[in-house]
Amino acid sequence: MNDEFEISESGSNFDIKKFLFRALSYWKLFVILLAVAIFYVYQKNIREEFSYRLSTKISVEDDSNPLFTSNASLTFNWGGVTAKVQTMVVTLKSRSHHEKVVERLEFYKSYLKQGRFRKQDIYKSAPFRFHHDYNFSQLIGNPIKITFLDEDSFELEVEFASQTASTQNYVSKKINTVDVSPGIFKKQFKIGAPIELPFLKGTLVLAENRTVSSGASYFIQFNNFDGVVASYKGRTSVSNPASSPILDISLIDKNTEKIVDYLNTVVAVLREDQLNRKNQYATNAIKFIDEQISRVKTELSKNAEDLNDYRKKNKIFSLDNESVILNEKLTELDAEKDNINRQLNYYANLKNYLATSSSFTEIPAPSIAGISDGNILNNVSKINELSVQKSKLQYSVRSDASIFNDLNRQIEGLKNVLLENISAATDVLKREAKLVNSKLSSVESQFSKLPEDQQRLITIERQYSLSEQTYNVFLAKRGEAEIIKASNVSDILIIDSAKNTGAQVLGRNLNIRYVFAFFAALLVPLLLAFIFTFLDNNIQNPMDVEQLSPIPILGVIGKNPLDNNLIVHRKPKSAVAEAFRSIRSNLQYFYKSQHLEGAKTLLVTSSVSGEGKTFCSINIATVFALSGKKTVLVGLDLRKPKIFGDFNIKNDVGVVNYLIGQETLKAVVQKTDVEFLDVITSGPIPPNPGELLISPKLSELIGELKKQYDYIVLDTPPMGLVADALELFDFVDTSLYMVRQDYTKKGMLNFINEKYRTKQIQNISLVYNSYDQKAKYGYGYGYGYGYGYGYGNYANGYHEDTKTKSGLLARLKSIFKK
Repeated sequence: MNDEFEISESGSNFDIKKFLFRALSYWKLFVILLAVAIFYVYQKNIREEFSYRLSTKISVEDDSNPLFTSNASLTFNWGGVTAKVQTMVVTLKSRSHHEKVVERLEFYKSYLKQGRFRKQDIYKSAPFRFHHDYNFSQLIGNPIKITFLDEDSFELEVEFASQTASTQNYVSKKINTVDVSPGIFKKQFKIGAPIELPFLKGTLVLAENRTVSSGASYFIQFNNFDGVVASYKGRTSVSNPASSPILDISLIDKNTEKIVDYLNTVVAVLREDQLNRKNQYATNAIKFIDEQISRVKTELSKNAEDLNDYRKKNKIFSLDNESVILNEKLTELDAEKDNINRQLNYYANLKNYLATSSSFTEIPAPSIAGISDGNILNNVSKINELSVQKSKLQYSVRSDASIFNDLNRQIEGLKNVLLENISAATDVLKREAKLVNSKLSSVESQFSKLPEDQQRLITIERQYSLSEQTYNVFLAKRGEAEIIKASNVSDILIIDSAKNTGAQVLGRNLNIRYVFAFFAALLVPLLLAFIFTFLDNNIQNPMDVEQLSPIPILGVIGKNPLDNNLIVHRKPKSAVAEAFRSIRSNLQYFYKSQHLEGAKTLLVTSSVSGEGKTFCSINIATVFALSGKKTVLVGLDLRKPKIFGDFNIKNDVGVVNYLIGQETLKAVVQKTDVEFLDVITSGPIPPNPGELLISPKLSELIGELKKQYDYIVLDTPPMGLVADALELFDFVDTSLYMVRQDYTKKGMLNFINEKYRTKQIQNISLVYNSYDQKAKYGYGYGYGYGYGYGYGNYANGYHEDTKTKSGLLARLKSIFKK
């Protein structure tokens, strides 16, 4: 019979109204959740630490040196503004750049003060500075408490959780481990006196023009260098709007003073690095020139000393006219030959450098050797530029990135072209050298005809003059390089330096959290209402019954407010009593329409126990008796007898005793306090209740009762549990089938529906019991089956109130109802 309780598909549709009214019934839960959510948001808001964003704007210019042309200048072109901008963007995002900034500002060291909820970074607001020993490893990741005892001393306090602590040397960046004693370490020091501990070394001094108050506490905290760099790198953004030469650099931090200093230092370090790279060409040239000057200066000094010694020794201080002319020719040719040799040496060195080096950032300028070939000058400048870019990208881009492959291809192509240019230029210089040597041989043949002392003097003077000219050339080139280096300016132009003129506060509008709290609190009742409504298989209102069953509803009965079932007798003016009177009227109309004469019989049953079958039986019988009709209530639920308790009578004898022939009808009938109402209890529980109910004695009992009473009400077992009630339908004129709100399952009506559809049971009606129009699922349909139901305050004065309401809350509810 359990199969009869399966839910029909027609009853599984989601009820929107039921969901909404169920959700409204959870208003107390909503209020509690809303209060909790608001309190949580408030606590979170007051603990919120805001972050700020500031920015600085720079422009990447193409500032070439105006003092020199491209052929004479020792500078080189970086490839235009676009290439420079991209290089600057990569540089600003590189780890190495942020390492320089963090190291310069010492941002791995923080000054903190305990706030209401957390330690706050006070940066420059701290009244003291701690100058740590850079060559010593300092404690990291653990705040060091500084409590000033007076103007001259302070107490240092550190709490160690384990036997070891981590330290870091901020020069080598190496992290070490030192042994410490677990617990709190405390020690007093003088302000300005050295602090030498296994985990800390330095000196604490007061900041300029600052004083400290006794008892004031602050904190110093050293942090992992790489972690600090990664943090600032991650919070720094660089944008290049519309591919313009403008770069917008911004930083997010909780301390605006730190943002200003960090951004300005980022730009300062960038300008210095860019200018150094821009001067690298001239710097390399100056280094090369200095090496040559040092060598030539030694030769010049020796030649001058040899010339003076020879003149003093041989007392020859001047040459004749012919010797002077030969000396001038020889000196001129020697200078020309030296210039050619210098260029050949440069080309040889450059060729060897290109063949053996993988980095071409230190190529000396060709103009140092007097080379003016435009192709060589241009190609050396380009290969130097590409090498600088490659060197810079190595700090921020993976070695297998496509940009490296592209740079390597360009460098290799330029190197091949440069080698061809060197080969061609070398061939030309060699031809010029042969010509100069030929002229020099012709002059030297004339020189050999001079006296020996004149030849010796001219030779010494030639060496001296050559060294002097070479020395002067290198001095001139060095001066040129120094002027170029001094006159170079950075290509980084600061448009707007970082300044706290109103930092942009980041984060959500905190007040919006209250809106989210409201919806979160609302979501829980809605979700619960949806789940319970979706999974709810109980009948919740009379409309459910109309949708689930073709059997008509005879009446709707409200909830019984009393402690027993005699509400019609004890509260005859209550709304529930009126509902039973309405059922009585409907039954009488039915009896008349069927032209029934004499005694009328009524059977009350239900699907399962607990649906109000006995409650309805008792009150239907009572309401018939109150109308002056002789009524008898027969308890035929032999398995679970109940009715005797409400009437304060005994269940010693009853229907069972009559059916087994043990007692007469008169012996089993018991009087009640209700006039015209008698009760026949079920009696002792028999071992065979089903067989007793189908015995001929039951028909005999009903026949005898019809002779003595106007109405016979049978309280029977539930049809969904046992088949006893089915045997009794043949003895009655009509039947009532009980359905209880929020108790009867929808599938339980399938059994009685099938019996009604096949006409095995006729003249049956449904009674909706325990109806509560204020419940989360009743939502007041206004059914008028029971008198007074659904009329609200229009029934005032006609029904007795089951509860006495007083007080402000009751009056407010009454006002809202009106």
